[in-house]
Amino acid sequence: MRDRPAPRVDGIDAARGLALIGMFVAHVAPVAASPEAAELIAIADERPRLLFALTAGFGLGFLTGGIRPVAEGRGVLRRQLAVRAVILIALGLLIAATLHPLVFIILDVYGVAFLVMLPLLFLPARVALVVGTGLLAVAPGVATAAQYSQELLAAREDGPRLLFDWLLTGAYPVIIWVPVMLIGLGLARLGAADPRVVPRYALAGALTAVVMLPLTRLLPDEADATASPAEHAVSASALALGNVGIGLVIVAAMVTLTALARPAVTRIAGAVLSPVTAMGAMPLTIYTLHLVVISGAKRVEDGFVTDDSWALTIGLIVGGMAFAWLWRRFLGRGPLERLLRAASGRSARSDTTE
Repeated sequence: MRDRPAPRVDGIDAARGLALIGMFVAHVAPVAASPEAAELIAIADERPRLLFALTAGFGLGFLTGGIRPVAEGRGVLRRQLAVRAVILIALGLLIAATLHPLVFIILDVYGVAFLVMLPLLFLPARVALVVGTGLLAVAPGVATAAQYSQELLAAREDGPRLLFDWLLTGAYPVIIWVPVMLIGLGLARLGAADPRVVPRYALAGALTAVVMLPLTRLLPDEADATASPAEHAVSASALALGNVGIGLVIVAAMVTLTALARPAVTRIAGAVLSPVTAMGAMPLTIYTLHLVVISGAKRVEDGFVTDDSWALTIGLIVGGMAFAWLWRRFLGRGPLERLLRAASGRSARSDTTE
């Protein structure tokens, strides 16, 4: 029998949907007057993007067979993913050049990350986890240290600036996202919804967050100009590890609620979370639509161009959930997901968490 992708896991989609909501808050929630509220919005800027990368790693694991990696057609699968990656890069650059949203766009960076992931897709589960965790422990520090390297910054200005930003110096450098994707890939190989595996990665995530996030309170933050580059690097790595730990807890909670709890709980949780899950099942469509909306919401206020608005924030969240739920309920796969799938030459043999 021909190899097939692994089936969808609603908990992963729900976690991805929560990441999208976090991005909406980070992108258009007004600048808060109180330090406490400002800190909450700052959290929404960092954790959702890492959670999004984590769920992308799970998605790659499912697409390539889950706990039973596909044995046939690996070259074809890699070519299809490469086509998708190139389309994402082109779409991200096109949106940046035409719509000029007041946010950093992740689509082109994701495309580059997928290209980097191609030779790593079929690593054994534990190898992917060890490599991903090890790289995550150092990569954010390397990316932060790069911001202090005059030689590297000069090379960026004189060379392929976009490539430097994609890989190392940008807001969402691939050097950080690929390790996070590897962790998601490894967990998908072990069994994302396996009742023996879920508690383990939930515990690992909780312990990492409990250790690393308090540690960042003792280290200088990125705004502290008196700290050394080494101190900033250590702080960045600790923060990334802690935030990915939070992401693992969120994924485990969503998987537990939608698949592993008592039947009555999973039914209720599945119904309550269905709009969020629907968003997470069509991330390209929802993310792209939100860029279109916020680009159209730009206005001049007190002499500055802004798109911040609580009304827009709530509208994006509620509107995104309603659109995704209705589309998935009556039409199935998201529109841009269908186009991307067709363009890459994949058939609709089964519904997967891609």
